[in-house]
Amino acid sequence: MPEQVLIYSRFPKSQMAEIARRYDLLDGHGKPPIETFTAEQLKPVRALITAGGQPIPGPVLDTLPSLKAIICFGTGYDGVDFSETKARGIAVANSPGANANAVAEIAMGLMLASMRRLIVADRYVRSGGWAKGEPTVLTTMPPGIAGRKVGIYGLGEIGRKIAARCAAFDTEVGYHSRSRHDAPYAYFDNLDALAEWSDILFVAVRAGADTVHKVDAALLKKLGPLGTIVNISRGSVIDQKALVAALQEKTIAGAGLDVYEKEPHAPDILTTLDNVVLSPHIGGQTAEGLVGMQDCVIANLDAFFAGRPLPYPVG
Repeated sequence: MPEQVLIYSRFPKSQMAEIARRYDLLDGHGKPPIETFTAEQLKPVRALITAGGQPIPGPVLDTLPSLKAIICFGTGYDGVDFSETKARGIAVANSPGANANAVAEIAMGLMLASMRRLIVADRYVRSGGWAKGEPTVLTTMPPGIAGRKVGIYGLGEIGRKIAARCAAFDTEVGYHSRSRHDAPYAYFDNLDALAEWSDILFVAVRAGADTVHKVDAALLKKLGPLGTIVNISRGSVIDQKALVAALQEKTIAGAGLDVYEKEPHAPDILTTLDNVVLSPHIGGQTAEGLVGMQDCVIANLDAFFAGRPLPYPVG
């Protein structure tokens, strides 16, 4: 009989299909497990799969007395409270780099769509404005990408892939990270200096308590009125209220966002602005990225239930 695994977060069925062939999945559909299953059903659960950004508070862990492994579907694990997991002897693992190409691709798409105002241009064509000879909605010529200074906040797997793609656009690339890397890009020892230097700033840092609102009003001001920011990390890294104000007041030129402080993101002031391009946290969602993440999750689960060390541990 296959081992039972709890699905803690809300995932599309397609993302769990391959895992379901190997394990008996208890799907809570994103609700606290005790609301979907009885205490008796949860008692034997030894492993769960979660989206890394979703918090797993102590009271939830209390309902899972046999839990010994938390497997994050994706690279992030900022929702895991490691003080709780260590105290309870729970191992944590993730899917490092499995979707790095996919996330880097959407980062580039958001940059291009924002800087070249593709959403506005698309709407102009669809509305018939172009065919009718109405004045162009592109009131000023947007800057090209070539020759721009691109700053990358966080040079992990995803940050490196973004850097390589940006370099191919004939840009100058710099970065700020927790430590200096062996990389052919300019290193900045603080984020403020990177923002002041950059025309385009990518947020690719791993989210955690130490990165909450690192991009605030002061930093956006340093990026400047011609600057563009792209966030494919976590919404918590940017002070979203400050970002909305910066976009409204043209403190910066534009933004491309795949992540938000609260997800799913409901329509609000941010969604009414023409100088921001929005996508619904789909950065890692390509066919290849999905397979890579599934493979890592299965490898972690297989090792755990076989009593072997987890191949992709974190914490």
